[in-house]
Amino acid sequence: MPVKSPESEKPARSTYKEAGVNIDVANEFVERIKPLIKTTTRKEVISGIGGFGGLFRCDTARMKNPVLVSATDGVGTKIKIAQLMDKHDTIGIDLVAMSVNDVVVQGAEPLFFLDYLATGKLELEKSVQIVDGVVQGCKQAGCALLGGETAEMPGFYKAGDYDLAGFCVGVVDQDKLIEGSNISINDQVIGLASSGLHSNGFSLARKVLLEKGRLSVNDTVTGLTNTIGMELLEPTRIYVKSLLNLFKSFNIKGLVHITGGGFYENIPRIIPDACRMVITDGSWEIPPVFRVIQDIGRVDEKEMFRVFNMGIGMMMIVPEKETRDILDRLAAMGETARLIGVIEKKEPGHDPVCFSKG
Repeated sequence: MPVKSPESEKPARSTYKEAGVNIDVANEFVERIKPLIKTTTRKEVISGIGGFGGLFRCDTARMKNPVLVSATDGVGTKIKIAQLMDKHDTIGIDLVAMSVNDVVVQGAEPLFFLDYLATGKLELEKSVQIVDGVVQGCKQAGCALLGGETAEMPGFYKAGDYDLAGFCVGVVDQDKLIEGSNISINDQVIGLASSGLHSNGFSLARKVLLEKGRLSVNDTVTGLTNTIGMELLEPTRIYVKSLLNLFKSFNIKGLVHITGGGFYENIPRIIPDACRMVITDGSWEIPPVFRVIQDIGRVDEKEMFRVFNMGIGMMMIVPEKETRDILDRLAAMGETARLIGVIEKKEPGHDPVCFSKG
């Protein structure tokens, strides 16, 4: 028969906390963010935080054929800049922006948003800051933060590391979907200014500035008013409320959210095969941060427009006769907008996107 070991020789009892997951901190985190999340509520929300799923009663009585539009995205390696700066209160705005801007370009009103935060160790104050940014983004977009998930994953993420993902659902009447099929010759292209890099191209930006340029996030360079870190962390602009306002009064034929892939990869997603977009060089002011990246990294001009938004975060394709009124309305709403191009017939062998001298 096996001999029983004395109580003192038995291994210590294992706990989840000992394994790196602190349920008490997670519970405190939920209590801290509940009042923040409540500030994003809409009348359609019929559940609170803490259920297995968020409940949203979709009011579609005003629509003949409601269509749900969904989008999901992350923030990418912009999170690395937030970590280097130890500044986490705006990265959540970026998270919301990437999805709600994708939803609105199809004519849809964003209704609700869900977030996912994964980390090696749940740091209470940092995590609250991240969610506060998500809340601010939802407020800017007018959508409810319906729920989310926080995963503490020791052994998978290093201490201090985290990642973010988000998911948005919007709705639009099928008759008002914006998908570019009626874009035609002589339609005008309006560009809405970005607030900086937004959330794309950071792998190249970090390599150029922090590695090749041997700069730190606290350094300043000629041409920039802020430090490198603050320039790169500038939150992504959310265009939802301005665009929803325009939808009520104007014929918006197409919208392009300039994200990963820049001009050359995103514009063809909306332009009919028979057309091409001709963009006028010098029709808007390219923010200095892009020129700093280009100069330090000796990045080719086409590569810059293939990776970054270059100061244009959103493009609108509109009828020529409505262009002036749309520009005036955008200015009244605080958007910086410029006429940056025109739609022309695409001849055989032509690229769908080209630049011309103004």
